[in-house]
Amino acid sequence: MKFFGKPNTNSSNKFSKTILFVCVENAGRSQMAEGFLKKYTLDGFKTQSAGTKPVYQLNPIAVEAMKEVGIDISKQQSKELSDEMIRESDYVVNMGCMDKNFCPTIWLPKVIEWNLEDPKEKSIEEVREIRDEIEKRVKEIVAEITTNTQR
Repeated sequence: MKFFGKPNTNSSNKFSKTILFVCVENAGRSQMAEGFLKKYTLDGFKTQSAGTKPVYQLNPIAVEAMKEVGIDISKQQSKELSDEMIRESDYVVNMGCMDKNFCPTIWLPKVIEWNLEDPKEKSIEEVREIRDEIEKRVKEIVAEITTNTQR
């Protein structure tokens, strides 16, 4: 199943796929998804995350929740979504829009919509639930892409 643009042909590896996770601030959900994708993918997968209104610092509760499962995202940085990122991506995943004025889906033609709750201003218990759902969905998309690539 193809969700966005032309296939990325930057590598001869048959598993070469770029997945872009987007949200408004690029401080929580998309950063957690990027961390999980780095953990669960084969060589040749590339991940990045970005936001339409990036912030200076990642959500410290999201960083803490990821450390609990052995993934350190503390060095990752919030990045502004660019046309180049979109063009270079085989798959674009929108984490969920809480701020409709800056929602990436306003101007992206095809995305995978995850509609996840924003961990901003949530308790660690709530962020753990969001984290666990992101992990489940990342595993599912990796399995789907890998299966479709092998066909």
